[in-house]
Amino acid sequence: MKVIVADDSALLREGIAGLLERQGHEVVGQAASADELLAVVEHAGPVDVVITDVRMPPRMSDDGLRAALQIRARRPEVGILVVSQYIAPEFANQLFAPGPDGAAGAALDVSADVAPEGVGGLGYLLKDRISRVADFLRSLAVVAAGGVVIDPDVAARLMHRTPSRLAALTPREREVLELMARGLSNNQIGAELFLSDGAVSKHVANVFAKLDLGPGEDNRRVRAVLAFLSAGE
Repeated sequence: MKVIVADDSALLREGIAGLLERQGHEVVGQAASADELLAVVEHAGPVDVVITDVRMPPRMSDDGLRAALQIRARRPEVGILVVSQYIAPEFANQLFAPGPDGAAGAALDVSADVAPEGVGGLGYLLKDRISRVADFLRSLAVVAAGGVVIDPDVAARLMHRTPSRLAALTPREREVLELMARGLSNNQIGAELFLSDGAVSKHVANVFAKLDLGPGEDNRRVRAVLAFLSAGE
């Protein structure tokens, strides 16, 4: 996997780069600011995933997120994994919101093992999650494969603050949808909740039905996650 790492903290940036290289991945570029990140991506060859902080110079606001959205528009084949120090559901909503052509997150299928041709994955993690190496590497793999993953703490905050549009779901179905938002497959959801494959499939089907995602709907899994992410809008 070829990765670009962007963070204004040299210690964290080098730490992530070193971890990835020890795992056999290739870090093809690093950046300490949003402007530098855009320049690195522009001149880089093939890239699988860009990992970027939300808050970076020059304004130390949401510069990293804005850069990620620009990269998404210019090079949609590149996976984007955004990291943040704080739980900020509004940042997650910006990242995952479909663009004018309906392409951003909605073009992805988290149930697929490989990304649809020409489309990269999306992820939003808290920095604390990076210190949990196994969780971070799993999330990176999901994004690299074209999937969608959101930090469980952010997912929980969204779920708790946005009950109205998801009111039709049972508590178990809401648990399943939250795990889907974390990028877990049906098998992984079953292991997490101690459910059989058949039970998970039934709950997932119920989520699709209650969110009006019919059998002919493309990428139903991602659209369910996007409905969850945008429920507070």
